[in-house]
Amino acid sequence: MANAKTIPQELLRIGAVNIRPKNPYTWTSGLKSPIYCDNRLTMSFPEVREQIVSALVDMITTYYPDTEVIAGTATAGIPHAAWVADRLKLPMVYIRSEAKKHGTGKQIEGTFDPGSKLVVIEDLISTGQSVIDAVNIAKTEGANVLGVAAIFTYELPLGQSAFDDLNIELHTVTNYTSLVQAALKSDLIVEDDLDALNKWKDSPENWS
Repeated sequence: MANAKTIPQELLRIGAVNIRPKNPYTWTSGLKSPIYCDNRLTMSFPEVREQIVSALVDMITTYYPDTEVIAGTATAGIPHAAWVADRLKLPMVYIRSEAKKHGTGKQIEGTFDPGSKLVVIEDLISTGQSVIDAVNIAKTEGANVLGVAAIFTYELPLGQSAFDDLNIELHTVTNYTSLVQAALKSDLIVEDDLDALNKWKDSPENWS
């Protein structure tokens, strides 16, 4: 897959991913996390976003070769979905987390024919619930959803089991394990940090 091996290092280099096991972040949910990922930052780095788009395009042509429509999740998945759709010369839509409160009240912006084969693009996967909701919305509107393509996954058991339980196919450009290894090679963490980082991935709700 194009450039996928270099993307973890690039995400760390531009600060889109930060790892600090001794001074964890607090997510909106209240969960403590040694890693924070903000893939929106890649919009500002053309060379990095080009690598990510190339990897997503390769992923879609490999795993979802019959794709007819590219969908982005609002808001983080929109820019990468637009770049991928442009590269593949395919229609694009984006899916809101809830319907607009005004105007037409749409939840999907853009249009596709009923039965269209659609891939949803997301920036990152934690529990997976937001993109699963987007998949269900697209299905309700008549799409034949082939699967999800994302930039990054935390590889949390809850997220992985959610996709498995609902039989939703998921492929990602990179993941938590790759980011941790890249951080180790770049001396952003030390070997002694690995045990705590692995324990978090396996059981984040019990991690401290």
